[in-house]
Amino acid sequence: MVTCGAIVLRGGQSRRMGRPKDGLDFGGETLLARVVGRLGARAGPIVVVSANNQDPPMLSGVVIMTRDAVAGRGPLEGLAAGLRAMPDGVELVYATGVDAPFLDVRLIELLEALIGDHDLAIPWAFGHYHPLAAVYRKAVALPAVEKLLSQGKLRLADVTLALKTRVVIEAELRAVDPELASLRNINTPEDYSRAFEDLKS
Repeated sequence: MVTCGAIVLRGGQSRRMGRPKDGLDFGGETLLARVVGRLGARAGPIVVVSANNQDPPMLSGVVIMTRDAVAGRGPLEGLAAGLRAMPDGVELVYATGVDAPFLDVRLIELLEALIGDHDLAIPWAFGHYHPLAAVYRKAVALPAVEKLLSQGKLRLADVTLALKTRVVIEAELRAVDPELASLRNINTPEDYSRAFEDLKS
């Protein structure tokens, strides 16, 4: 069985939220702890990537901590940092942001199953790609992401142009995650309130 690791991007300025997302309470645990815990049911090792100016997160359990090598280059830099920190022997890597509390590990399993001989399996839903809910082939993805960064291309979605990509459409995604809850992100206080209410219901 192919080993699938996971990357959690903890950085970001959280302008719309108004405070860091990773420490938000979510059912008695932080949002970061929840996402790491859900990932741990399917993926490992797990790398948590912080921005340069962030203190180390408070987490129980074994995770690998790393930081962006260069500040101000957004999530693409975080993805590169996470791929660099992933141990040898890990072939596939699922990448997510810290703001995906309803992640369903069946989505990871689906993307692993569909990547085939591609280097990226990425959801397409709600009219756009979801590069922070995708599975990457580490050996190919890391040099491709580093090349994008060296060219000053910081759009995360550009990975679809740089890698041999398997696009996973909504119908395929809904077969394992009917509400596409894994793709639901918390970006604003209103998103947070709604998610917290849904958690309790």
